[in-house]
Amino acid sequence: MTTVAAARLTRDRPTWLIYLQLATFATYLYGLAAALPLIRAELGVSQAAAGLHGTTMAVGGIAAGLALPALTSRFGRRAATWAGLAGMNIGVVTVALGHALPVTLLGYLLAGASASVSLYAAMAVLSDHHGAAGPAAISEANAVGVTSGIAVSYVFSLAADSALGWRAALYIPVVATTVLALAMGRVWVPAPAPAPAPAPGPGPAPAPSAGAPRRPYGRRFHVAGAVLLCCVALEFTFNLWAAELLAQRTGLTAAQATTGLTAMLAGVAAGRFGGARLALRHPASAVLLGALAVTLAGWTIFWTATAVPVAYAGLALSGLGISVHFPLALSRVIAASGGRPDAASGAASIWGSLGSGGGPFVLGALGDGFGTHTAFLLVPALILLACGGILSSRSPA
Repeated sequence: MTTVAAARLTRDRPTWLIYLQLATFATYLYGLAAALPLIRAELGVSQAAAGLHGTTMAVGGIAAGLALPALTSRFGRRAATWAGLAGMNIGVVTVALGHALPVTLLGYLLAGASASVSLYAAMAVLSDHHGAAGPAAISEANAVGVTSGIAVSYVFSLAADSALGWRAALYIPVVATTVLALAMGRVWVPAPAPAPAPAPGPGPAPAPSAGAPRRPYGRRFHVAGAVLLCCVALEFTFNLWAAELLAQRTGLTAAQATTGLTAMLAGVAAGRFGGARLALRHPASAVLLGALAVTLAGWTIFWTATAVPVAYAGLALSGLGISVHFPLALSRVIAASGGRPDAASGAASIWGSLGSGGGPFVLGALGDGFGTHTAFLLVPALILLACGGILSSRSPA
């Protein structure tokens, strides 16, 4: 395998701020995911109506992607990141206080849009701040996030069975954001030193470039975005449909089958910490190809399993591979942007939202027609598409 010069990841206070902001983001994401079946039961709506919550989150992510370059250009990444967290909390509180479908949908939309602004602005900051170690920093940040997500899932289940009720757990992101703002609100990534002005030479001065048209993105950038779409679609397809397939294949109840997601998330958490080390020593494309191969192996075990322990092993291995899909696919989009990380992050939000909304929808539609087991063949199809995109868009360097 081709290697690169080992980069060094320095975890300074600004880096830890971004890590903890992503952990706060994860409390919203996993909290609203856990709330969805309870909202459906409480409101008495159909599966299709409940599924609209995921759709509104995806729409919010697309809106965030369109707005992110302008927001960061006008207000800066720091303001965009904190404002995104504030808007995320407004959305979460709207869900917590809402007892009607239009209100909960509005809350998911606000939370999804605002949280996407914070997430992708923060990822651009990490990429710039760490340079060659950017992919490793992004992977490690996502590891911290999924770890907090696992923890909040347990807290959510405890609250749901207590006198407080499940809605009380939705205030975790508000508390986490407030504590983080009080503890580290003044911390931020130092601005890079301005580039030295070129020495004057003979001949006429170069014409100013302010009015020059912006260079369009090349094919590599767009293919990297399509790879990101496939990777996010893979992750959300497992998140939303693996429990149902587990129940069908092993005879577990729907409630018991949800424990399978814990095995997958454990694999995700372990893989993101380990993936950060690999990303310091090997090209992002090579690590991502290996991770897709691991996911394919995990899917094969899970898809053919009828015994619970074997299915759990397949889910854990799938999670291990999935762990680095998003951070490394995102880092490839930023790397292919020609030095435009904010615009690239905005585009990545659109690609990612299309994947998170489209992947589970397509699998659900296939499941209605052919059954969930057959529909899960979408997973290897997405893996092959992602691998083809990576091989055709790797940096020539």
